[in-house]
Amino acid sequence: MASEHSFDIVCKADLEELRNAVQHTQKEIANRFDFKNGKSSIELDKEDVTLIGDDEFKLGQLRDVFESKLIKRGLSIKLIKYSEPEAAAKLTVRQTASFQKGIAQEDAKKIVKHLKDLKLKVQVSIQGDQVRVTGKDKDELQVCIQAVNSANFDFACQFTNYR
Repeated sequence: MASEHSFDIVCKADLEELRNAVQHTQKEIANRFDFKNGKSSIELDKEDVTLIGDDEFKLGQLRDVFESKLIKRGLSIKLIKYSEPEAAAKLTVRQTASFQKGIAQEDAKKIVKHLKDLKLKVQVSIQGDQVRVTGKDKDELQVCIQAVNSANFDFACQFTNYR
């Protein structure tokens, strides 16, 4: 009996982990000496994060703290796309971090080409904003997962629905 096995390659942020990372960042900037008596803050609005710093330097420090909290929570910083810093009220600087949702068509084509170049007995197809990999041998699917992880694309990849 030869059954088909498959998995999906997706790109999305776990909103619960994102919320936790924002809360931990808020706690850290409340307790750190270099952020005391400042106007620095971080807020989560739906699926975007707004970072506000006293100046560009503080904004950079806030970004570093936030990214370290994301990494500790298992979220890739490749998911983040930052806007340009802009002047905000009360002499502060604001920056918005948006999170990638889905794999863009050209990025999906890069994944498909990379997996086809391996010459494994798997089928790779683009399904909307995700990529599905199917094959008869689970070991070949594991090789595909390792290949995508080691390819070091400039976007984050997660693997779901492994069957």
